[in-house]
Amino acid sequence: MKGFWRTGTAGAIVACVLSVPAFAQSAGSATAAQGAEEPAGLQEIVVTAQRRSENLQNVPIAITAANADTLATARVVNVSNIQAISPSITFRVSNIATSSANLIIRGLGTTGNSRSFEGSVGVFIDGVYRTRAGAALQNFLDIDNLQVLRGPQGTLFGKNTTAGALLLASAKPSTTRFMGNFDANYGNYNTVLVRGAVNVPLSDKAAFRIAAMASGSDGVYTNPTDGKHLNGDKGYAVKGQLLLEPTADLTVRLIADYSHSQGNCCYATTNLHNGPTQPLIDLLTTLGGGKVPSTDLSKREQTLNGNGKQVIEDVGAALHIDLNLGAGTLKSVSAYREFKVDQQDMDPDFTGADIFRYYESFKSRFISQELTYNTKIEALNADAVFGAFVSDEKLTMGRTLPWASQAQAYWNAVLGAAGLPANTAYAAPGTWAVEDMRGKARSYAGFAHVDFAVNPKFNVIAGLRYSVEKKQGSFANTFYRTVAPTELFTLLGVGPSPNYDARHTDKALSGTLALQYRPVDDVMIYGNYNRGFKAGGVNIDANGAGTVFNNAAFFNKLPAKVQYLIGLLNPGAKVAAPLDPSYRPEKVNAFELGAKVQYLNRRARTNVAFFYYDIKDLQVAQFKGLQFTVLNAKAAKDYGLEIENLFELTRGVTLSADATWVMQAKYDVDPNIDPVLSGTRFRYAPKFTANAAVNVDLPVNDSVNVTGRVQYQYTGSQLINTAGLDEQGAVSLVNANLGVKLKAGIAVEGYVQNLFDKTYFTYGFNTPLQTGDTNGYLGAPRTYGIRVRASF
Repeated sequence: MKGFWRTGTAGAIVACVLSVPAFAQSAGSATAAQGAEEPAGLQEIVVTAQRRSENLQNVPIAITAANADTLATARVVNVSNIQAISPSITFRVSNIATSSANLIIRGLGTTGNSRSFEGSVGVFIDGVYRTRAGAALQNFLDIDNLQVLRGPQGTLFGKNTTAGALLLASAKPSTTRFMGNFDANYGNYNTVLVRGAVNVPLSDKAAFRIAAMASGSDGVYTNPTDGKHLNGDKGYAVKGQLLLEPTADLTVRLIADYSHSQGNCCYATTNLHNGPTQPLIDLLTTLGGGKVPSTDLSKREQTLNGNGKQVIEDVGAALHIDLNLGAGTLKSVSAYREFKVDQQDMDPDFTGADIFRYYESFKSRFISQELTYNTKIEALNADAVFGAFVSDEKLTMGRTLPWASQAQAYWNAVLGAAGLPANTAYAAPGTWAVEDMRGKARSYAGFAHVDFAVNPKFNVIAGLRYSVEKKQGSFANTFYRTVAPTELFTLLGVGPSPNYDARHTDKALSGTLALQYRPVDDVMIYGNYNRGFKAGGVNIDANGAGTVFNNAAFFNKLPAKVQYLIGLLNPGAKVAAPLDPSYRPEKVNAFELGAKVQYLNRRARTNVAFFYYDIKDLQVAQFKGLQFTVLNAKAAKDYGLEIENLFELTRGVTLSADATWVMQAKYDVDPNIDPVLSGTRFRYAPKFTANAAVNVDLPVNDSVNVTGRVQYQYTGSQLINTAGLDEQGAVSLVNANLGVKLKAGIAVEGYVQNLFDKTYFTYGFNTPLQTGDTNGYLGAPRTYGIRVRASF
């Protein structure tokens, strides 16, 4: 298997020596006046992690920051490749972004598939909370900067988060001059990304900015039957902003955006482990006129059925109002958003056998309002933030589930192997279930955060937040086929499950306490405690309240012979009351000790953080081949060490090195959770990850600079299946860019990602309807292309 390999101890040691981000200087250089000669040494990085603009080196929180140029150079065009800017953060997604897109920081994050989950890592775009991380999967448009806050954010942001937060900010309109930029990329797999923005001053008190984007890719998988590409997509987006500054004390900014994408994404996968039904699957694939995919993982072949089409729409607006009021500034952020995903005629058995089809829809309507007041309390020599937040989300979801042309033959063979005669189960072609799922989520919170400067060297920071979270979720089969009492899912003991309409409310106090000390210039030492909280909720899924055994009204009406067959296939199962579909809130007590140091005349920077998380009721979603479940692991521990280094070797040449060592990320032994999880390490939590990069921006003459970047990424072995013990070994990747930049504002560069074309898995899952079989999603293969940028 080409490129599917494990890196040995020597490779890990080299990666450790070269550990932390190449992005700090680029992020900081955005603060320098355009066209001005930058002073020697690393530039200051300005962040807003404490709701005010501060030098990153003076904030007692572990943060990675990157500006637009840094993100583009690292090929971070959306959240999917975010690990390129910090080894502490990763992103995983499988077949549908609304329920499977997961961000993980320091080993902790929401894992598995669930329609009801909000992320343990919060995503905030222009100050507006996005309830699904999949909203950040769309390509970034006119983004000025990205900040990754590591650790629980239990005070200052629109939602409590237990693992961290991503803050994305759009480029602001300017009233001073007409300007714009253009960015075009073309690469293999017919990958196209074109973006541009124009800023138009309307007066000295008003400006308008508009940005647009078009993108597309054929997809990296191929169907060997017809040669067509799979998992491709194309899309477009537009963002408009209006800035008004009617007085020196009032700023109004309206941001509106719309994005649309569509493609045959994302059901093409690769066999991770073959189960006992694989020979039957291959036979049915051939009999149906298809070709069996190659077992060579690097060929990325998958035979699928149906004309799968996914459409994603994301639309919304945010109104920002800043008003100087008294001794401070009152800020208001009002937002309305809709996020829709529609999947038609998908192939959820993930094989060339035509067993199953899938239709799913998801819609989120989200409204939020946040008020904050930033002020200086002179008597206490303190900066303070007081705020309130309220949001309301409405979810509308549904699925249509039909059997396809080979379902009956497949189940006749599978059940025949168990000694049951043909046609024992009824799986004739046609729709067997239509499901309606709905949800509501209302949040209310008040918070305060105060930074006391005890003296020039010592600060005390304290914050509290009180939250009320109200969730509601319901499920109903609007149709379940009963033409035969032995409908396959009934015989398997899965459906029809009981309908339900459940509610869950949490009230919680969270917050932070930090001590910050600056013994000398350019050295800051800190320690903090954060109480993180992630609300509980209702598992909005067909089996949220159990299976057919929890639907006594239906089960008891079945013929005795059918009840006997169900019992035969589900030994030990008994009829019981419906289960409670709710799950408990996740809570984290997080401790962090860190230091941020600049030295060598500010030509070098090292930031170190040790973290320790004591976690209660950790929320875990599992897909077990037939059912989506949500459980709470009673207790877990997560601790480790991060180090970030940045060195200016010469003017225009920097070396960065990041490493994250998660020594422990483990569920406690717990008899109430799936044995495959009890006492095991978290999924997607390698012990060691590292990035190292050299960035070059050197003048050839007065008009031309040579630019380049080489990055090495190392990820240690990790478990990748929440319902199994599938493991991906250590992976090493190399990425590179080389180009020229003209003083006239034009730049051209070539790039390659995954230079040595390593083949590796990022996500594993139990294959539906195939006991003992697992499939997985592969990381991106070698991609390369050219990028042209221009600014005016």
